[in-house]
Amino acid sequence: MASSPTLHDIEILANRAFAEIPDELAHHAAAVAIHVCDFPDEETCREMNLDSPFDLLGLYHGVSLDQKSVDDLPQDLDHVYLYRRPILEYWKEEGGDLADIVRQILLHEIGHHFGFSDTDMDRICAQARQEEGGTKTMD
Repeated sequence: MASSPTLHDIEILANRAFAEIPDELAHHAAAVAIHVCDFPDEETCREMNLDSPFDLLGLYHGVSLDQKSVDDLPQDLDHVYLYRRPILEYWKEEGGDLADIVRQILLHEIGHHFGFSDTDMDRICAQARQEEGGTKTMD
């Protein structure tokens, strides 16, 4: 039996996906750090009222662009967290290409950087999948 993709493997997929973001989005998302962890930490699980740490595939942490002001002092980088074990469980249940799944999750979380809601991102991702001929759902 082949071993599961490692944190590093998921990080490589995420970095490749990030490199493929259209220039007009990448320019604005340049100050976003991507982290890959096995699970969300306990504080995140509590704050989000998760029943299980497997309930969260990724998380955007920071101030979205629609909430930032030009008068604001520069803050720390915004962060996107991808959670390996929930992603692998989703992949196991749904099938498909792991790189595509990581890309969709990353794009969903980067969408939050631009101030899009979960509903907005679901619609955008569904439209992109439809244009690509796929039918996968993320949430």
